[in-house]
Amino acid sequence: MTRFLLLLFILFVPTFASFSQELLTLENAISVALEKNYAIKIARSREAIAHNDNTRGNAGMLPVVTGSSQANFNNNSVNQTFFPLGTTTREPLVQRGVQNRNSNSGINLVWTVFDGMGMFATAERLREIEQFGKTTVKINIENTVAQVAAAYYDIIRQKQRLESLKDALDISNTRRELAKANYEVGATSKSEYLAAQVDYNGDQAALVAQEQFLQNTKVNLNALLMRELNIDFTIPDTITFRKDLELVQLQQSLKSQNPNLIAANQNRKIASVTEREIKAARLPQVDLLGSYTYNTLNNEVGFGVKTSRNGSLNYGARLVIPIYDGYNQRRREANAKIGTMIAEYQESDLMVQLLSALERTYNTYRNSIALFSFEEQNLKIARQNVDLAFERYKFGNSTAIEFREAQRNAVATESRLIEAAYNVKVTEIELLRLSSSIINDVK
Repeated sequence: MTRFLLLLFILFVPTFASFSQELLTLENAISVALEKNYAIKIARSREAIAHNDNTRGNAGMLPVVTGSSQANFNNNSVNQTFFPLGTTTREPLVQRGVQNRNSNSGINLVWTVFDGMGMFATAERLREIEQFGKTTVKINIENTVAQVAAAYYDIIRQKQRLESLKDALDISNTRRELAKANYEVGATSKSEYLAAQVDYNGDQAALVAQEQFLQNTKVNLNALLMRELNIDFTIPDTITFRKDLELVQLQQSLKSQNPNLIAANQNRKIASVTEREIKAARLPQVDLLGSYTYNTLNNEVGFGVKTSRNGSLNYGARLVIPIYDGYNQRRREANAKIGTMIAEYQESDLMVQLLSALERTYNTYRNSIALFSFEEQNLKIARQNVDLAFERYKFGNSTAIEFREAQRNAVATESRLIEAAYNVKVTEIELLRLSSSIINDVK
């Protein structure tokens, strides 16, 4: 008997375990998204490229050394006759398949020691580009956290709507059963029973549609987590939100920490450094030059030099002075200056846009908190009204239309309460994102 029970346990426990769903917390969801999100991976890859580019050699501060080597092979045929010298006549020279070999190898060095300080401007630009890459990673991280948090709480919103519709369906079912019982004993007409059945079917259809909405929101979150879209999971049922966010503190945090604003500032610096980099081309350039060459020769033709080995060391300096280039330098400088002004305008405009978005979002946040408190009171009254209407309907003191209207008011009030709570949470998330405190404060 014991062995039989053990066998049943082994067979059925895996089946029961397969029905268990993953409990997904917001912290776990954010962690998975930050690990797998493609936008973050792309931003990190670009940051790595910028880090690799930020070198002294890429800025032009180090010498450039090149080496070369060349070998030549000749297969010669010679047929020569000579003028007589006095009474002596040289025999004709006839050769075939004569091999000649020569080679040359060398090392060349060019080191720019002065270019109008352009190399230092280039090095600074490369540093700013690397910092911009890090800022871009932070922007993508904060955006991803905000998207995941909003999608997470949207699921809770849809779950709460589903529960509200289930409660409404239970009430409609009780009314339907009561109407059926009254009709069967002749206390009410069949039309009232059929009306109760129609209302029950309508509530059931609304419940089915809401189940689809809930499933779609889960698909949205799974997509953000970069995993199988049909993975099911459970999450808490309550939306909690903060009521202590202050506009002044959020504004200060935005001005000092918002990564989009920091990126705009870095773009302005890059434009300013690029302007200095272009202006450096007006000044002379001084290069140090050096080279060493080594040549070999093996001549088997039979005249001239038979073998040769030569080495040569050369060094010097080169001065390049720009004189006239068709006013292209002036054009480049003017365009670079305009580019710096554009970057300044963009930074100032972004500041205005971000502060405006923060102000609007904060107004929505405070208004949603007020609406939530108001609808919370309304829901208590609406539920009491449903209970009273049902009691009156049960004892024949009110019509089915009056009861249905009380029920609809309760469902609508609860729906508004759920929306108000979700709006508070969504605006809270957006305020934390704008103030760049979302990574530490989102809950």
